[in-house]
Amino acid sequence: MDIEELRTFVEVADSGGVSPAARRLGVAKSIVSRRLSRLEAELGVQLLARTTRGAALTEAGSTFRDHAARVCAEIDTARDAVMPAGELCGRLRIAAPLSFGPTHLAAVLADMALRHPQLHIDTSYTDRFVDLIAEGYDCAIRIGYLPDSNLLARRVGPIYGKLVASPDYIAAHGAPETPEELAGHQVLMQGTEAWQYLDGGKIHTIRPQGRFKADNGTALVAAAVAGLGIARAPDGLTDAYVASGALVPVMTNYPPPPAGVYVVRPPGQHPSRKIRVLTERLIAYFAEAEPAPAGR
Repeated sequence: MDIEELRTFVEVADSGGVSPAARRLGVAKSIVSRRLSRLEAELGVQLLARTTRGAALTEAGSTFRDHAARVCAEIDTARDAVMPAGELCGRLRIAAPLSFGPTHLAAVLADMALRHPQLHIDTSYTDRFVDLIAEGYDCAIRIGYLPDSNLLARRVGPIYGKLVASPDYIAAHGAPETPEELAGHQVLMQGTEAWQYLDGGKIHTIRPQGRFKADNGTALVAAAVAGLGIARAPDGLTDAYVASGALVPVMTNYPPPPAGVYVVRPPGQHPSRKIRVLTERLIAYFAEAEPAPAGR
C-alpha cells in the first residue's frame, strides 16, 4: 500500500474534496483522483462518495481514515527521526497577513528556507480571513484578537499599536483625548469591528463609526496620512510616519491593549515538525525584537 495514496486519501477526507486536497499537496487534481482510484481498487471498497460539492466519506472511508492518518503520522515521525541535523523536508503552505507579513515575517521564512534546503515554503500574503482546511493551508500567521474557532492557535509574540491622525486633520477637527470624544471624529476602520482600549489597567470596548473602510492596514495608514481621519494601527506601520511628523499619536492615555501574533493550524493530534520549527523561530524573532515603549 503506497504511503502517498494514504496521505492523499487523508487530505481529501479532511478537506472535503479533490480540489482543496490537490492544492494542499501541491499536485494536479488528476493525480489525486488516480491515487484515490488505486487505493480503492486495492482495498476493494469505496472510501469516498463523490458529489457536485466535493467528496464525503462512506462508512468504510470514515473507519479507514483514522487508521490511515495514524500511519501517515508515524511515517512522518520516523522520517523526522532519521533526517540529518534536524533537517526538514516536504512542503509548508502558509497564509500570512499582507499588511505585516512582507515587512516582518518574510525574512523569518526566508531564513527558515535557507536553513532547510529540502523544505518547500509556499506563503500567501493576504488580509483575507482564509479557510485553512478548505484552501489547503498547513497553518496561518494571524495578528490581533482571535475570535473563538475550532482552530488551534499558539501565541508567538505581542504587537503594540496606537491611534494616529495627521497634523492637518488635528488642525481641522482637534485631537480626541478620551474614548468619549472619539465618537465625534471620523474613524478609519477595517469593518464594523469594536476597538479596545486600556484605562487604569482594565480593558474597555467602544464601537466607533467612520465612512472610510479598507481591509488592509497599510491602506488605512495612508488614509490617515491624507487627513481622512483617525486610524488604529500596529507600530510597525506607523513608526516611520510618526518619526517624520506625518502622523501624530492621539488619545495616548487610553492606548489599545497589546494584540498577539499567532500561529494557527487546523485541529489534529499533534502539529507537524515543520509547524513546530516555524513556531519556535517566530517566538525567537519576537523575543529579540525591540521592546515596547515605556508605559505600554
